[in-house]
Formats: sequence, C-alpha cells, structure tokens
Amino acid sequence: MHQDLPSQDHPPEQTELPLPFPELNRDLPLLPARMVNEYQYCPRLAYLEWVQGEWEDSRDTVEGRYIHRRVDKPGGKLPAPREAEEPEPIHARSITLSSNRLGLIAKMDLVEGAGDHVTPVDYKRGKRPHVPRGAYEPERVQLCVQGMILSEHGYRCEQGVLYYAASRERVPVLFDEELRRTTHNAIDGLRLIAAGGQIPPPLADSPKCPRCSLVGICLPDEVNFFRGSELTPRPLTVDRGTALPVYVQTHHAKISKRGERLDIYIGDDKVQSVRLIDVSQVAVFGNVYITTPALHELMRRNIPISWHSFGGWLMGHTIGTGHKNVELRTAQYTASFDPALCLRLAKGLVEAKIRNARTLLRRNWKGPDAPDALLEDLRGDIRRLQRVKDLQGLLGIEGSAASRYFGSFRYLIRDQYRNEAFGFDFRTRNRRPPTDPVNAMLSYAYTLLVRTWVVTLSAVGFDPYRGFYHQPRYGRPALALDLMEPFRPLIADSVVLQAINNGEVRPTDFVQAAGSVNLTNDGRKRFIGTFERRMSHEVTHPLFQYRVSYRRLLELQARLFGRFLHGELDAYPNFTPR
Repeated sequence: MHQDLPSQDHPPEQTELPLPFPELNRDLPLLPARMVNEYQYCPRLAYLEWVQGEWEDSRDTVEGRYIHRRVDKPGGKLPAPREAEEPEPIHARSITLSSNRLGLIAKMDLVEGAGDHVTPVDYKRGKRPHVPRGAYEPERVQLCVQGMILSEHGYRCEQGVLYYAASRERVPVLFDEELRRTTHNAIDGLRLIAAGGQIPPPLADSPKCPRCSLVGICLPDEVNFFRGSELTPRPLTVDRGTALPVYVQTHHAKISKRGERLDIYIGDDKVQSVRLIDVSQVAVFGNVYITTPALHELMRRNIPISWHSFGGWLMGHTIGTGHKNVELRTAQYTASFDPALCLRLAKGLVEAKIRNARTLLRRNWKGPDAPDALLEDLRGDIRRLQRVKDLQGLLGIEGSAASRYFGSFRYLIRDQYRNEAFGFDFRTRNRRPPTDPVNAMLSYAYTLLVRTWVVTLSAVGFDPYRGFYHQPRYGRPALALDLMEPFRPLIADSVVLQAINNGEVRPTDFVQAAGSVNLTNDGRKRFIGTFERRMSHEVTHPLFQYRVSYRRLLELQARLFGRFLHGELDAYPNFTPR
C-alpha cells in the first residue's frame, strides 16, 4: 500500500479516552491488523480504505502480493497452546486468527515457536530500513496486534519478527510496554475516526503521498491547495496504465475469455485478441454476445461493460459488486434534496459550459469576421445566470447561450467542408432524430461522453442516476449529464470538428432513412477512434498546473466532486481551461 518512509508525520498519540471494544455482535466488524498499520502511517489512508472501501493497486502493492505468494499458501498447523518438556516445533503459514473481546483480526504470514511460546513473522517487500528500532513504527504496530491476538488465544508471545524480502534480513521486534501503548492508541484512534464519520485531513507536503497507491483518490495536495496552501500540487504520479476501452459493434460478434486475454470472434473467425490488463472497459453495440466466463472475469476485475443499442443509445452497464463507499452516496443523496445547493452547483456547471464554449469558438473560428460580438453576448449570458433564482430560469439562459453557440458552429468547420454539396453544412442543432451528418456526429459524441461519465462515476462510488441540475427520470443518468456539461465543448464538440476538419469522417460514412441520418459501421469506427484519441489528449490543469489526460481528468473531477460533498472543499472546482 505504501512505500517504507520515515514516519515523522504519523498521528500524535491519542489524548481521547480509549473506546473499549464490546464483545462482537453482528453489527460491529473486526478491525484488521493491516488497517491499524495504515492508521499509524496515515489516518486518512486508513479511513479511505476501512470506512469508505477505497482501493487502488500500484506497483508496490502488486509486488507485495508477489512477495507474499509463498506465505499466502496455508502450510503447517498451529496446535493449541500447551506446556511440554519437549514441545513439537511450530511452523504455520497463512494463519488467520481473531479475537471478539479485542475486536481484532489478523492474517499472519508465519507463526514460529514451540509449545505455548510463539513468534509471528511478517513479510515485507523492501529492504530493512536503517532506523534506530530496525523498522518503522506502523510495521511494528501491525506485528504487535498479531502478538495481542495470539496472546488472547493462550499463547505466550513476547516478540515478533519482520522479514524483509529484498535484503533477506530478519528484524526482531520486542513487544514492550511502549509499543503496546502505541498499538492501543492506534486501535482506539482508528475506531474513533470510524465512529465519527469524518475523514481526517490530508497530510501536508508529505513524502509519503507520491508513492501511495491511493494518492489519486485521496488528492492530498489538491485538497490542501483549496484550503489555502501556497504549495503547487505535485503531479499525480500514480500511473493508471495504458488500458483503453474495447468497442465491439459487429452484428453477432462474440467476446470470450482465453487465459488472460479476451478473444473477439465474428462467426467462427477470431478477428482480435487483447490482454485483460490492457482493457479499461468494454462497450458493446447491438447484438453482441459475451460468454459467461468472460463476463465473470470482467466483473471480478471490476472492468465495466456498457451495453448500447445498435445506434449507440446507452441501455445500461455491468460491473462486479459495485463500489463500497456508502458514505459518498449518502452525501450525494442528502445534497441532492437541498434546492439552494442544487442551484449553486447548476450555476457553476452551466457557467463552465458557456466559458468552455467561448474558448472553443475563440480557438477554432474560421468565419469571415472576428466573433467579438458573439463572445461578448456569451459573456453577457454568464453575467445573467448569476442573477437566476431557480433552475427553470437557468434552463432558459442555457438555452439562449446554446442557440448563439450552435448558430455559429458552422464557422468552426473549414471552408472546403462547409458547404451543402460536401454534406457538412450545419445550420441548427437538432436531434431525435438528427437530420444531417454534423448533428448525427454531435449526438453520437454526446452518447460516448455520457457513457464515459457513467462508468467513471460508478467506479468512483457515485450513483450516476441521482443528479443536481438534471432532474431524476427513469433511465436518465442525471449526475453524468450534470458533470459532462462543461466537457461538451471541450471533448464532444471538439471531436466532431476534428473528425470533419481532418477528413477522418467523410460524407460517404453516413446513411439516411426516414429523415434520420446516422453513421455507417466504418464511419462509427473512425469516429470512435477520434473520440478515444481526444480522451488521451493531455491538457494543463488551469489550477494545479500539471498535465493530465482528459481520461484521467474526468476521474479527477469526480473525485473533487466527492471531496466537495464530504465538506472538504467549499465549492466544486469546474474545469475551465484558459
């Protein structure tokens, strides 16, 4: 979970009265020894994992599991404690013990000893740190918890051992009175924050944060930035990898699992094979079949599958057991019933949308005259929305701004493509059904964007169907529609312009029937490629000053929205590039 670093900013010793743990009942979960370690390392990290159920792998956590692969296999037996003149030696691997009286549980890598004398051995991935006590305090505390549980089971346990795999060294840890007192304080502190329901503040400019796998969820520098820190946030260094969405839209295609890969078939012919570690999500369009083993593996890995009609309409999505962060959804539901908060959020989202529309117009204008009057009118819409008293009035201003924007959208298309003969002569926005190629691409781009937001919000822990600006309605992902508003010009509209102006989509890539215009299969493939390249495009964050891809940015914004709902931020920071 974390890199072994000096523990100079671990939590101060508890001054509150300890919370004695009552005999376990069905409503009180046992506290894992690993969570006590995390609390001693960083209370916020322990809260995110233990209370909110957050988790994200990093290179360190994956390597740690690899180091533990041997001791994670049960071996040997842990007999009942007994005194004997010549006791049998004990060497038991992967032993899980708990104590209802202490309210603790621990999985012990190795238990050594003889008779009623035992020593827990905890495996660590790195090298032995050169510190006065031979090990950092969080690891010593975790080992002490194991000793406490063994003592509860009748064994005599006076010390433990930390084994560092990289240097192959054993470091003895004596369970003296000082360590026991520190361990009890950590246990009581973790129970206190869990019972209080208030996430601890992030560490300030700590060297622990960059290598923590949850840094992209915790956002310590970003939260501190909005709280007045003068330090520029460090770039999000935890790599989300190169995993990308897989789109399958061919009629009667089949997706199956073979080992660590997904194989895609059309009929009996395998047309594509991708590694599961390279897949971030799967999007299927129309009559596409996913085998049960493939579906189970995707759910096990929490890789979402989105289901679409052949024309692209989002019908739903599938993901494992879902996110465990009940606190976040509770905060979302509570805030959604506050009319004043809904209006304040909606104003910010619409203002950001209009600002980003102005930015797109300014950067891509290809009309005969400068759009100064249009930009000023949109600025006037922003001023007017600040005086709006209700959501209905806000809808009117948003509609007026959209009319101005789309009324001049044709001047963002290059001259050679902006004519009726070529097919991209856009005049006005229409939908259901779109009646020209540009409107068809706009509608499809918005479908792709809302699908991306639904997946992102579900992965973060939100309910995508409970919004603040868009009112709840059966089958409508209102929160996804809310948060995508500022990104319509930056991502969806920009993708349409790129597809036209770069010649990636041509007039022959459309079919017309009964007054409706839609992309062909080949046209959709190229347009999806344009959309995904845009999602991978990196931009400089106007507040944090580091570069981030749009794909990563959507998750960052969702996380910041969660921090706002939890009360850590005074306002939700909308993304409006300069």
